[in-house]
Amino acid sequence: MLKKRYLFLGIVFLILAYMFIEPYWIETKQITIESNQIPAEFDGKKIVFLTDIHASPSFSPERVDSVVSQVNALNPDLILLGGDYIDGDNQYISSTFESLSKLKAPLGVYAVLGNKDPQYETLDAIPQYGITYIGNKGTWIEENGSRIRLGGVGDYNNGMQIQSATTSVVTPQDFVILLTHNPDYFPEVNKSKVDLVFSGHTHGGQVTFFGLWAPTTHSDYGNDYRTGVITENNSTLIVSNGLGTTILPVRFFARPQIIVVELKKK
Repeated sequence: MLKKRYLFLGIVFLILAYMFIEPYWIETKQITIESNQIPAEFDGKKIVFLTDIHASPSFSPERVDSVVSQVNALNPDLILLGGDYIDGDNQYISSTFESLSKLKAPLGVYAVLGNKDPQYETLDAIPQYGITYIGNKGTWIEENGSRIRLGGVGDYNNGMQIQSATTSVVTPQDFVILLTHNPDYFPEVNKSKVDLVFSGHTHGGQVTFFGLWAPTTHSDYGNDYRTGVITENNSTLIVSNGLGTTILPVRFFARPQIIVVELKKK
């Protein structure tokens, strides 16, 4: 009986230790998106998506710098930032965006806000550090005479969502990417116009039942939009587990992620 008790306590200790280690074990998740709407000039282009840094005492400026170095080593063509850069504490805004300003991508670095970002302070910081804000805005990303459409919307909980800023000028032949912090906006996406959606917010559940199910996802849709690649009506949603943590600095079978998407022309 005593041996069984020690074995049980040992297993519990290992699980708890692992939960504090996993937040540092970043996964680089590779995804290929194929479409006949992707121009030949964008075939093979690499998009890196970062979200939910939640800069705080547990996710220090040094850790943000480390993520930036990892991303730059991937040689991305385009970088998208999905919000929740800090965990609600204004003191981390400058240091976080100073690190993010070192991100390098020839087609640019674009960002939206999350629900944890102090709106006015973050909106001031983004352009100061050379990043383009696309909340409720759309822009054309051009390469050798061809182009794709990129846009974003405001946070689903704390902002407005003006999707038409992205979609009003597109044709069925255009490849369209939309950035939204919260995946709960996906049902409202015009899937006849938007081909690819990036979001975060859920942290992959952060603490899950061995990656299969999470008791909380911060989503009205439960585990439906918790993590991964979801396709509905010819539109694809990519939900990242994000990088940081919230409430407690722990994860369990929901590793932090850098999302790398390669565009492929069919």
